[in-house]
Amino acid sequence: MKLVVVESPTKARTIGKFLGSDYVIKASMGHVVDLPKSKLAIDVDHDFKPLYEQVADKKQIIADLKSEAKKADNVILATDPDREGEAIAYHIADILSSNKKTKVPVLTRFAGSGRAQKKNEKINRIVFHEITKEAIEDALKNPREIDKNLVDAQTARRVLDRLVGYKLSPLLWKKVRRGLSAGRVQSVALRIIIEREREIEKFGKEKYWKIAAILTKEAKQTEFELVEINNEKIEIQKTFDLYDGQYKITKTNIDSAGKAQDLVANLRTKTFTVADILQKEVRRSPMPPYTTSTLQQDASRKLGINGKRTMGLAQKLYEEGYITYHRTDSVTISKAAMLAIINYVKKEYGEKYVPEKLRFYSVKQKLAQEAHEAIRPTKAAVLGTDVSGNLGGAYGKLYDLIWRRAIASQMSDTIIESTTVFVNAQPYKLKANGSVLVFEGFLKVNPLGLSDNKLPKFESGEKLNLIDVLEKEHETLPPPRYNDASIIKTLEEKGIGRPSTYATIISTIENRGYIERGSPMNGSGRGFFPTAVGIAVNDFLVANFSDIDDIPFTALMEDSLDEIANGKKQWVSVTRDFYTPFEKKLEKVEEAKRVKIAFEETDEKCPTCDSQLIIRTGRFGKFLACSTFPKCKFTKAFIEETGLKCPKDGGNVIVKKTRKGRRFYGCSNYPKCDFASWKLEDVKGKEQIHN
Repeated sequence: MKLVVVESPTKARTIGKFLGSDYVIKASMGHVVDLPKSKLAIDVDHDFKPLYEQVADKKQIIADLKSEAKKADNVILATDPDREGEAIAYHIADILSSNKKTKVPVLTRFAGSGRAQKKNEKINRIVFHEITKEAIEDALKNPREIDKNLVDAQTARRVLDRLVGYKLSPLLWKKVRRGLSAGRVQSVALRIIIEREREIEKFGKEKYWKIAAILTKEAKQTEFELVEINNEKIEIQKTFDLYDGQYKITKTNIDSAGKAQDLVANLRTKTFTVADILQKEVRRSPMPPYTTSTLQQDASRKLGINGKRTMGLAQKLYEEGYITYHRTDSVTISKAAMLAIINYVKKEYGEKYVPEKLRFYSVKQKLAQEAHEAIRPTKAAVLGTDVSGNLGGAYGKLYDLIWRRAIASQMSDTIIESTTVFVNAQPYKLKANGSVLVFEGFLKVNPLGLSDNKLPKFESGEKLNLIDVLEKEHETLPPPRYNDASIIKTLEEKGIGRPSTYATIISTIENRGYIERGSPMNGSGRGFFPTAVGIAVNDFLVANFSDIDDIPFTALMEDSLDEIANGKKQWVSVTRDFYTPFEKKLEKVEEAKRVKIAFEETDEKCPTCDSQLIIRTGRFGKFLACSTFPKCKFTKAFIEETGLKCPKDGGNVIVKKTRKGRRFYGCSNYPKCDFASWKLEDVKGKEQIHN
């Protein structure tokens, strides 16, 4: 009998479909050991040894694993193919090896190699990137040792995060407010969001105008935009220096209503002649299959779900055998998968939708972890409707997103005929752009919302008739707030975190009440803005730990973790290089002054002591509390008003939250009135109808 150990019952059940009765498959339910929450549990005086303990609710699971291991001829560790999975495998092997009654050997290490060495074939480690019969059989034929380098990289991350969290949090309690906490990577993400918010606050809006002439040929009107005056372009770039790089805004130098009106008047006196016609064929190639980051970004943009929800859905899809492993920063797919996709495309859409050569993709930045495949369906013929029928609509929608992107990645280019027409009206030059879809190519599977904008057949030198000249007033916009998609993209570009951590980085600072979604004014929108507590925490960390709460430093630390994973650095020395200056800084900051938080006050008085009530943010969101806390501990629920009336019964529309923290708008008379809406704009429209 052979014992196979995986993380979850779902994964165990899927693997069980491909293995015979000689195999017993058990789930560890994640980590079997962890650092206890009640103490630091890092021995800083002895090479930062993590003092792991068996997870309290895993005693029965561990006992079952030991029992099955004693009966097994072979133990196969089949946890996920990343650092976290490698660490789980290592700890399971360690626990099984410590059982004196079992034949499972203790793992030893080559001196200096950083890799685990088996004494015999009792314990094997297998890895696979998709849960299919072929992948499982191939993995069983090619077992390997536990990769101690990957384990060390996971240990280093765990120890570093514990040291920062458990050393900084008490300082925040003393210097800012009780109950606060800090994280090594989360604090940098918070800083990025706050820096963007401050740029928005200091942004000065500027008005500018665009001018367009409506010209006609054969009764068809075309809008031509003014682009040059006296051979000088009227578009200019204004650059704003942001913490996360440069943010450019394109505007025109027509910066007053008077200038715009003069131009309109002058253009109305001109003769318009076609000066030049540029036609070219534009080929658009498909995007590569999804990585963890790009999947989370598109799921946010197209499906409206956050990173944490996306990863939860993807985890299930992987464990059920529908997609390849979903924690990856690789865009490559296996040649076998490419050929399978191409055969599917030929069969379903025809030969012309297949590219002349196989499409190979690579990322510009270095891969952060061991090479994986991109996220793709395990079987090209399985559609989103199939998944919806088996798992539910949410899973089907995410799978469909993955399927379309992967199938399109091995399809022909889209061909577009692009036309640009320039018109002279001395001293002015105007331009119109048009495009026609000649061949849809990969858009057959993954449409991007392109539509034809076919121009009339213009001829060089011909005169066009003027219908009207329009002036369009515009205003420069500040940089947008980060949302789920853009903050993940920025974290990836800056080298902050890794595929497995993007979702938890954001959910952690959101759950801590350091950021909220929407707008500080009315709660609408999907962007993040910092709370008063978040700003206070950030400013304290920036002022006192700027060398740690810093993008370049955090990115370099990620590089060091990669080097540990690749066997180029030792985790203890990396940890020591970080902790030695960090410890000295902690001692120095003990003498710093306490930070005052500028809380939002209300018009209400405390019924207990008649002091001002203020809005605080806790674990479960906003609440009202006495401003003299902890002297007076009065609190009550905070109700966020919208100023709108319920279209159903005339009650007040207030902001509510689902159990998962998503904001929506409902009637204050619930449960008597069950009116609810996701969007404030929809409430406004319905309120007007009601009135």
